[in-house]
Amino acid sequence: MDVSQLGSGAASVKALGHQVVNLIDSDDDSDLADALLIAQRGSGVNVPGLEILDASGESGEEDGSNASWDDDDVESLFEDTIEELGDESLFDKAHPDSCSLEEAVAFRQQLRTIGPEEFCRRTVEAGTITAKKLLTAFGLRPPPFLEGQTDDAYYGLLSLAISRELSKRIKLPQYNSIDDAVELIKKSKNIIVLTGAGISTSLGIPDFRSKDTGLYSKLAHLGLNDPQEVFDIRIFKEDPSIFYSVARDILPATDRFTPTHAFIHLLQQKGKLLTNYSQNIDNIEAIAGILPEKLIQCHGSFATASCVECKYQVNGELIFSDIKAGRIPKCDQCIAKLRAPAAMKRKRSANGSDKKRRRFDTNDDSSEEDDYDDSPKVGVMKPDITFFGEALPDRFSERLTNHDKNLVDLVIVIGTSLKVAPVSEVVPYLPAHIPQMYISRTPVSHVNFDVDMLGDCDVVVAELCRRAGWDLTHEMVPKDQKVEIKLQDGFTSRHLFTATKK
Repeated sequence: MDVSQLGSGAASVKALGHQVVNLIDSDDDSDLADALLIAQRGSGVNVPGLEILDASGESGEEDGSNASWDDDDVESLFEDTIEELGDESLFDKAHPDSCSLEEAVAFRQQLRTIGPEEFCRRTVEAGTITAKKLLTAFGLRPPPFLEGQTDDAYYGLLSLAISRELSKRIKLPQYNSIDDAVELIKKSKNIIVLTGAGISTSLGIPDFRSKDTGLYSKLAHLGLNDPQEVFDIRIFKEDPSIFYSVARDILPATDRFTPTHAFIHLLQQKGKLLTNYSQNIDNIEAIAGILPEKLIQCHGSFATASCVECKYQVNGELIFSDIKAGRIPKCDQCIAKLRAPAAMKRKRSANGSDKKRRRFDTNDDSSEEDDYDDSPKVGVMKPDITFFGEALPDRFSERLTNHDKNLVDLVIVIGTSLKVAPVSEVVPYLPAHIPQMYISRTPVSHVNFDVDMLGDCDVVVAELCRRAGWDLTHEMVPKDQKVEIKLQDGFTSRHLFTATKK
């Protein structure tokens, strides 16, 4: 996204009848300020009294470049510059700038009942609540750099928050308890399981985004602007050593799998697994026995590796020794071509592509390389992981749109925060009436699941199987394991799982 499309001086928001408020106070806040400028236009929700001005103080033209922003652009620009609030943050009823959880739920229901325009008239426009406080009802924390500004400065961000709320799937009210979740699993025949790094962490494989233990938190020494750049295909091609300096930390070095992998395999054995969409690159699903026709490795895996130059593909394990030793693996096929005998090169050139010598070329001392200049480059082997900047496999979208969408009867999301597109779009893409449940250590606030089960993934799935009467035998599940389950305060369908005896 190019923020310059807004115009070089777009830096203020004006509420009708009020003064212009300058939003850019520092370089750190400039992205958020630019986002505020485009939030109303992008969201499609009209907050009363908001007008966007360009550098000259005139309203932007609707037929100009300013009109090109849409919801995805706004969402993308805001993604790394605003702080989201989970519902668990809304328990302090005494805080003057935050809604309570009960108030937030009521505002969300009111928005859907009467629509955004009437909702804005009855709330912000009527003066019953400030835009700043209303933001918290929709999961956004007011940005610090706007502190002290008039409430008008929050209108653009509120517009985006309302649009995001209206785009969320509505929770199905009939599913709330653990028993509901168990019955759904038992009766469903076409279950989509979407998994992330959280299902492998019990084997010592780090996830990516955990605050202190995730892979990204340990990459400061690389000097990257964003730790995700370690998986950027452009940077890999420029300097593969950056990726290979951390690859050993995520290399699958085990033939074991977790109880959560075993749970997915059990669903397959019982004829219930429609598809396992995995964001993991460790290939442990295959080790656990998930059939290739049931598995979509959305981000590829270490199972194979390919040369970035000639595309020669090998079994991924063939480059593991180089990765473990901290070396950059090179392509054997490229090396073989480079080492081809000089006679072979002369024969190929004399009888092949270089028959037409320059008529007046009398420099007999020129080297073979100068004459033919066809020496191959030695390519770097890259694990067949889908890096940022590369397209996901065609099989991902084909399976989802042409097969699974019309068959799925239950969605189970396990061990992922659903932050990375396009996999994060799988859940909202599926029919809203299909039940959805979530299993992970921490909740997500941008998706409304029907049942949330928070805790260690292995503990949760083992308890679900016990209650279903299924035998999930695994070395990592103690035979005498007891699990305590309690409903999180303030919620009707969010459950906390804790193993109390091992």
